[in-house]
Amino acid sequence: MRKSKVAECYYLNNAKIASHNSIYIFIIEIFSSGFAAAAYFEQQPLPPGKKAYVIGHQGLCDELSLLGISFIGGPSDDDKKPEFSKGKSMEHDPDVGAVVVGFDANINYYKIQYAQLCLSENKDCRFIATNMDSVMHLTPDQEWSGAGTMVGAIKGCTGLEPVLVGKPSPLLVDYIAGKHGLDRARMCMVGDRLDTDIVFGQSNGLQTVLTLSGVTSEETLLSDANKTIPQYYVHSIKDFFPHIE
Repeated sequence: MRKSKVAECYYLNNAKIASHNSIYIFIIEIFSSGFAAAAYFEQQPLPPGKKAYVIGHQGLCDELSLLGISFIGGPSDDDKKPEFSKGKSMEHDPDVGAVVVGFDANINYYKIQYAQLCLSENKDCRFIATNMDSVMHLTPDQEWSGAGTMVGAIKGCTGLEPVLVGKPSPLLVDYIAGKHGLDRARMCMVGDRLDTDIVFGQSNGLQTVLTLSGVTSEETLLSDANKTIPQYYVHSIKDFFPHIE
């Protein structure tokens, strides 16, 4: 672990080292951007009878289901296509009170148009983004378009700005610290993005560690142009666990 500015820190979320070759993490200790969307609705519920329209994968839908939030869309719309013919208009559910957009590798024109109709025609319909990552590493070989691509499509056709519930929004850390009584001074944000992960940690009073195994290179981190400086950086989160292969 290399120190980039201040004092020592070895916290890595809630991971527990159980032996020299295993790490056990309980499911309740995993908080995704999909969970942040569900937590948002727990704090700011939809009006009675309203539901969300989801652009995203099953994981986002599962997070909403766990908190009893009604929704439509998601993977069930993966293969749908709008009908382009004279006199035909696309129907949408007038009871959709929010459009929730996350990463969706199967995004299509039907989903974009459905979201546009809900946001444009349903009164007080909210636009929620799980995260705004421009790129992500789906494979180790190259960068791939991230959830910001899907969010951008909806911004482009509606002219609306979303409520961001994932990093660097404070919603997630506020929820976790409050719900579990955690001291922020003993929490550390470990991530591979300067613009979301490290900014998230710095703006919410957490310690910060950048890992170079993702989208940020050491050259970018140490360049004069970079103004976002983590407390530490590592080449990989494996550096936290030297006994694990």
